Amino acid sequence: IDHFGNRRLRTVGELIQNQIRVGMSRMERVVRERMTTQDVEAITPQTLINIRPVVAAIKEFFGTSQLSQFMDQNNPLSGLTHKRRLWALGPGGLSRERAGLEVRDVHPSHYGRMCPIETPEGPNIGLIGSLSVYARVNPFGFIETPYRKVVDGV
Repeated sequence: IDHFGNRRLRTVGELIQNQIRVGMSRMERVVRERMTTQDVEAITPQTLINIRPVVAAIKEFFGTSQLSQFMDQNNPLSGLTHKRRLWALGPGGLSRERAGLEVRDVHPSHYGRMCPIETPEGPNIGLIGSLSVYARVNPFGFIETPYRKVVDGV
């Protein structure tokens, strides 16, 4: 269960894409309603399209989501680590109360993918971490890291 080969990350782009999709579906519904009620000859794109649902969905994500927070800008290093932070909490994840010790422990699959040292103290220990130096998230949401193949001990 805790193996990083089986765990998929939801990146910021994916979360914002979902919110924009919600806003676009609301906007589509408004456009369809306006097309049925207005005169065909008098319809213009300006009268049909209202971008407020899309803007409201984006503002809702940045304003109320548990995963949205102000960036730590004390120094460049803290800003960089804040951008590479991994959360096991939030919607679709764990809660501090339900997370047991086995979830918080370092798993062998974390090697090269997640820094085992950089985790906060207190109730979030092991639930919040950072990507390691050479780790990256592929387009499918899995963490990849470079490695060298050892053949005959070399």
